[in-house]
This record gives sequence, structure tokens and C-alpha cells, in this order.
Amino acid sequence: MTTQPNLLFIMPDQLRADFLSCYGAAFIDTPHIDSIAQGGIRYERAYSISPICVPARASLLTGMNAIRNGVTDNGQWLRPDLAQCGIHTWPEILASAGYYTAAVGKMHFYPWDIKHGFQYRVACEDKRWIYVRDDYYHELAAHGERKYHGNEHEGYYENRGAILNKMPRALTWDGFVGREACRFLRTYGQEQPFAMMVGFPGPHCPYDPTSEYLTQFDPADMPAPIPCVPGDAPKLRQSNIDGNRGAWNGVDYTEFTEAHKRKIRAHYAGLVKQIDDEVGEILDTLAEQKLLDNTIIIFASDHGDYLGDHDLIGKGSFYEASIHVPLLVRVPERFAEQIPSAKTYGGLVQLGDVTATLLALAGCAPPTYMDAIPLPGLNLPGSRQRSQVIGMTSGGWMIDDGEWRLAKYSTGEQLLFHRATDPNEQHNLIADPAYSDQLRRLDGKLTQQLLQFTTDSHATVRVYSGNSLWSDPAYGKEGWQRPYPQTV
Repeated sequence: MTTQPNLLFIMPDQLRADFLSCYGAAFIDTPHIDSIAQGGIRYERAYSISPICVPARASLLTGMNAIRNGVTDNGQWLRPDLAQCGIHTWPEILASAGYYTAAVGKMHFYPWDIKHGFQYRVACEDKRWIYVRDDYYHELAAHGERKYHGNEHEGYYENRGAILNKMPRALTWDGFVGREACRFLRTYGQEQPFAMMVGFPGPHCPYDPTSEYLTQFDPADMPAPIPCVPGDAPKLRQSNIDGNRGAWNGVDYTEFTEAHKRKIRAHYAGLVKQIDDEVGEILDTLAEQKLLDNTIIIFASDHGDYLGDHDLIGKGSFYEASIHVPLLVRVPERFAEQIPSAKTYGGLVQLGDVTATLLALAGCAPPTYMDAIPLPGLNLPGSRQRSQVIGMTSGGWMIDDGEWRLAKYSTGEQLLFHRATDPNEQHNLIADPAYSDQLRRLDGKLTQQLLQFTTDSHATVRVYSGNSLWSDPAYGKEGWQRPYPQTV
């Protein structure tokens, strides 16, 4: 590219791909999000390989998978001496390349107000963290309001977390984030190239749209949830029930009826519809400020939401509803010669590849320690087609080669699906001797990759790489000091 484009990365929290009209949803219209796809590339098989809020975000920040960066669940975070270890976040790298880096909305860092290389920060954290005194907290206080737990709303327990928001749209989590993103563009958009991440807290639970959005959706019109297959993974379902009983949520999903699921889906659709409108406001602001023609937009989500599929709620496993995420890249016309537009890509990609893509779009070579590679279809150096994606959390591992998916869980349960003929994951073939060759093949590839990731994750405690120290005279003398931490 002849000049540095502005970079805008929009990431709603817990948005599954099939609740967008550009991914085929007929019950909802999301024209503003769709317009991002119409101006660039829609990735049809994009997967979040660590489908939990914090691991997905840690992977995006570093470009390293969850085993390598050490964050495999929501109770972990990146080591504070990353820079000493030679690891830099993508906003740090882009800031050093002349970008003004900004984060607006939910980031889910520990501590929540750390910047990790973002020079500008407006925080509106997770909808469940009601005691965080972020910028949204102060905005509510200025209006005589506060954050509410879901259980402070009528019908919260009976409707399994589906409620009506107490706030008007302007004071909702997503309304605040959308407005603050527009404020940044109007205030700083013309100063220098910017790289901004916008993290919408919705449509994550509680499922709390305002009435203007909820009234647009009828539970009867929602797509039916995928059935649970008795005996497939009962321990996984019990773990899902137990986890949601915690005080952060407090909802018991032991009884989870069709009516519950459809109601939740209607509320979720209302949240998605609001996010689409907020995205529309951002796009309008870019056009108003004459920034649209020099801004590349990436839209994705950290993971999906079961919404009752397989009798589950939330995310965390490697079922399609949990890991299949939207991924769209809009490319301005001025870059049309370098980057083809208006098409789809049907091969495997993973969410973490957004990191390497942001760097490559800015003309920065992704560091060699990154697992992320630039997304295909954008004519970026280092891009290639993935033959498989490997999933990892503290609760399980997964391999998907585009046709087959093998998932192994800490519960001891294993699931093998032929995705090509069983897209709803209804036929677990793990114990079928007719597919033992496929099982051995996938299990071997998964083991090989996990061993390599585990070895790579210990880079900071390595004493030497390549040649050993046996031939180094300096090592043979008294007083030799081990270099620590070892850079990767």
C-alpha cells in the first residue's frame, strides 16, 4: 500500500455467525454489518480456537495461541514482563509504526484499566462485572444511574437470563461504546493514522435488549435449537449447568425448555440488531469525517453462544455454535487493485489471524513468535491457506481439518464428527470402528501440534537454542550468568 490505512477492528462479545443476515439468517436484517462484507471479504469458516472471553482476547493481543501465551481460561492473564521476553502486543507494534492506537469498550484485561499498548482507552467492561469503575460506570453515575446485575430485572431466573433492559438505548452498554467510538473518530480521526479496536459488550448475556429492539423479534420466528443427543457428553452439559449456577450468573439451566431457548434467542437477536445500528453510526461517522475511503474495517467476535444448541448456554466447548464466528474485512476502493474485494473465502481461518492481518495491513511484518498468519484473500505477505485449526482451553482440545472435527475434553469425553455430512453434530463417531483410521489420523495430528505448542510455551525458561553450550568458552568460566528471561 502506498500510504498507511486507518485500521478499525470491531468485535462484539459472544456473537455467533448465523445471527447475521450476511451469513444467511432470514429472521434478522443486519444491513450495516452486511455492508462490511459487501465491500470486502466474508470468511465463511472462521473459528475461535479458544472460545472463552479472556483466552480469545489474550490470543488476539499477542498473536500467540492459548498454550503458548499461557491463558487458557478466564482466570488467567498474560505475564506482566512480556516485553522483557521479546513479546509485544499488536497495539504496541502499531504505535511504534506511527499509529495512534485506541481501545473503546470491553477488552477484559487484568487489571481492567491496563493499556497493553493502546494509547487511548475508553473502558466499558464485561456486562457481568458490575463493580468495575470504568468509564461507563462514570457515565451512568453522571445520569444518576448505576450498573445492574441481571437478577435485578423482572423475570431473570424464570426466563433463564432473558430480560428487558432498564436503560434507554443511549445508556446501554453497547450504546455507550458505539457513541464513544464515534467520539474518537470525530476528535482524533484526522490527526494521524489510527488503529482502533471497538469491543461491544453485547450480545453476551444477560440477554437484555431495550424494548425498541425486543419488539422486533418473536420467539416463534427464531430458528429451532439443535437437539441434544442423549449420551454424547453428559458431563460436559453438567459442567455447563454448574458453571452457570455461580453468582456471576445464578441461573439454573437444569430445566431448559424449547420455550426458554426461543425466548433467549429473540432477546439475543434484539441485542444483535442494536449492535448493527451502532455499527451503522460508526460507518456514518467515518463517512462524515471523510475517513471511510482510507479505513480498512475488520469485524469479528471472540466466540459464539450455544443459545440452547445441545441443551447448552454460553460458550467454552468446540461445538459449532461456540467456535464459529463471523469474520468480515472491508477494503476501501482505493486499495481495490492490491486487495480484491466483494468475495467470500471458504477455507479454514482462525480468529487469531486478525492480529497478523492488522500488522500486515499496516506494513509491519508479524513477529516470528506469532502463530497468527495474515488472512488469505488479501494479497498480504506471509498469508497461506490453513489445512487445519487446533483448539485449546483448560477444558479441552480440538482439531478440525475442514471435514472432520475431533474434540477431547477434561471430562474424559471425546466427540468425533464428520462435519461434511453432519453439520449439526448429531452423530458422534468416536466409538464406531468404521472410523478408527480417521480417529487415529486426527489424534496423531492433534498430539503432534500440542507437543510443539507446549515446547514453544517454555521459551522463556530455555537456556540455549540451536548449538549447546558445550563449546562456549565463556560458559566454562566461573561466574557465567544465564540470560533471563530468554527472548523468543
